[in-house]
Formats: sequence, C-alpha cells, structure tokens
Amino acid sequence: MDHLVLTVFAPDKAGQVEQIALCIAEHGGNWLESRMSGLAGQFVGIVRVEAPAEAHDALIKALQALASQGIQIQVIPGGGEAPGRWKPIAMELVGNDRPGIVRDITRLLTEQGINLEQLVTDVSPAPMSGDPLFHAEAILAVPFDLPLEALQSGLETLADELMVELMLRSDEA
Repeated sequence: MDHLVLTVFAPDKAGQVEQIALCIAEHGGNWLESRMSGLAGQFVGIVRVEAPAEAHDALIKALQALASQGIQIQVIPGGGEAPGRWKPIAMELVGNDRPGIVRDITRLLTEQGINLEQLVTDVSPAPMSGDPLFHAEAILAVPFDLPLEALQSGLETLADELMVELMLRSDEA
C-alpha cells in the first residue's frame, strides 16, 4: 500500500466528506488521518490515505471527477510516516490582536529549527472590553537536541515584546 496526501477545497455543506470517503473506499483505499475545517463558508482539509499502487491512477481520476460536485482535490504522492528526531510540545498564545503576531512567532520558531505540526488560530472579542483577542494553539515539532529552556526563554522574551501570554506544555512532563 502506497500513501497519497489529498488537499480538499469545497463549499461548506453536508455530505462533502462522505463523497470523498466513498471514492477512496471504492478504489480499495484506506483513510488514515485528516485535518479538516469549515472556514468562511468553505470546507478545507488535508487527508492522508493508503491505496494499492495499481489503483492510484483510477483513484486520482475519480477524486478529480468530484470537481463536478464542487469538490476540488489535489493529490500528492506521499511517503509513510518519516521517522522524527523531534519531540511534540503544545503551545498556547493569547493576547490583544495586532498584525504580525503569527509572523513574529513563526520567525522565532524557524530560527530554532522548530516545525509547526499543527496551528489553529482565531480572533474573538475579549470578555470585558470587547477588543479583538488573538488566540493560537499549536503543536510544535522541537528538535531533540534543542534544550526546552532555550525555547522557553526565546518565546518568553518574544511574548513580552508582543504583550501576549504564552504557555508551553510537554506531554512527557
């Protein structure tokens, strides 16, 4: 079984995931993992599937044929899980919204060789003032050789500059 990674774009309405799952199953594929979300009236996602190599061409054509129903799918051949030399760290950030927060945080992470495995952000009114409040939750892939103290120190310095609250959590602790 070979792996494929699918990116999905469609109008947000009932039945979209079912159509994709049906197509995969009809071609002997197995849905392994996914991240999907509705956002601004659109449904977007990324899916990793495995399917027999001999079924890839037919599966890809069938997935692309879903465009007639408004479901746009891009297919990328993907390997299996790459062995990682990293540890997962959860990060949560909350602060007054302003342009550049994501840029500044990701710049620091990149400089330290940290990859974002998952990022979810939103802006909502603060409870008392109603001012826009930025909230981010992330799973960071931190290299094993990076001391957590160095990561914590760098992020705390940046959090002070941005005037945001930042929390890190290791599932190992």
